[in-house]
Amino acid sequence: MSVIIDIRSVLAPPHPAGRPFILGGVVVAAAGLFLSSWLVWIGAFFTAFCLYFFRDPERIVPDRPGVFVAPADGHIVAVAQVPLPAELELGDAKLWRVSIFLSVLDVHVNRAPIDATVTRIVYHHGAFVSASLDKASDSNERNTVGLRLADGRGFAVVQIAGMIARRILCDAREGQALRTGERFGIIRFGSRTDLYLPEGVTPLVSVGQTMIGGETVIAQMTP
Repeated sequence: MSVIIDIRSVLAPPHPAGRPFILGGVVVAAAGLFLSSWLVWIGAFFTAFCLYFFRDPERIVPDRPGVFVAPADGHIVAVAQVPLPAELELGDAKLWRVSIFLSVLDVHVNRAPIDATVTRIVYHHGAFVSASLDKASDSNERNTVGLRLADGRGFAVVQIAGMIARRILCDAREGQALRTGERFGIIRFGSRTDLYLPEGVTPLVSVGQTMIGGETVIAQMTP
């Protein structure tokens, strides 16, 4: 069964953000039929890579109330208590931050970790150091999505560019209500996603664990 699930994930339809790249690869391959065979191979390889990179599989959200799920695929590179991003202007109180590194082989679609309302979206221009480094959270180009639970507690998800990633896409809008596991953006070609948990919520994961966006439970709110 796990093999079937993996195959379905690999063959999942691409995210809309990947369509221009896929089309470009097809055009190059088609041009190669009239110009040079090596263009056919380059175009075919690029198309296949983009189909894989931009795959957007369906995910099964846990049927449990009060859980925070991973906002992205990848593996955890840091779990620490730090203040919320300064751009949100929500003070210096330290909250738990779980940082997920996405390699070029991971699904790069970002998903809402829990039912919440978008309160603020701030884009911050910055550097492009390796997204696996801890300083990437503060130094790199990023898009910070401030969120609020129904009980008023605030938290955030931050989309962070890496050395290769140069484009962060966010479809969410301020005031929008997101559902657990709902897609809200994508980062192109290697990146990092940070989840800042709200006050009183402790992560249940550790550095090195592999996350499946929209499915893996990161934390549980107490009733």
